Amino acid sequence: METMSQCIDDVQSWMHANRLQLNPAKTEILWSATGRRLHQLPQLPLRVCRYLVLPTAAVRDLGVFIDADLSMKTHVARTVSACFAVLLAWLSGWGVGL
Repeated sequence: METMSQCIDDVQSWMHANRLQLNPAKTEILWSATGRRLHQLPQLPLRVCRYLVLPTAAVRDLGVFIDADLSMKTHVARTVSACFAVLLAWLSGWGVGL
């Protein structure tokens, strides 16, 4: 884990040298594995700059939710939920209820 933290520090230094900024407060960590091996992944926090970041079950990148087993279940569930909310709002504007 310390090797990974050192690598992140190196990336942060490179970003700083190139006038970019790593925001550790918005950084998420996702360990990816098959469903059978998910329980074997470390659950310890990883040091990102001066912050400790816990691994999560799913992360969002460019609007796409990626889960640890790459099944897309989280993305599909959140997309369906958002679409259903928009549909309900649209139907309520027409006076139609579900």
